[in-house]
Amino acid sequence: MDDKDRKHYKLGIFYYNPNNKSIFVPKRLGLGWTINFARPISWMIILAIVGFVIFKVWVTKS
Repeated sequence: MDDKDRKHYKLGIFYYNPNNKSIFVPKRLGLGWTINFARPISWMIILAIVGFVIFKVWVTKS
């Protein structure tokens, strides 16, 4: 990976590139994909997943 790609990773693991229109990008290390945190839809995806987990925990405790 060259330096221009490396600068888009915050703390080495969070991809943040407002110029990249992709929501999912290949991981820097290993196999798989990561989220481009510069895209607003990515935050909605994260909130939806966290909300679903909280809802499931709340429902199972009731």
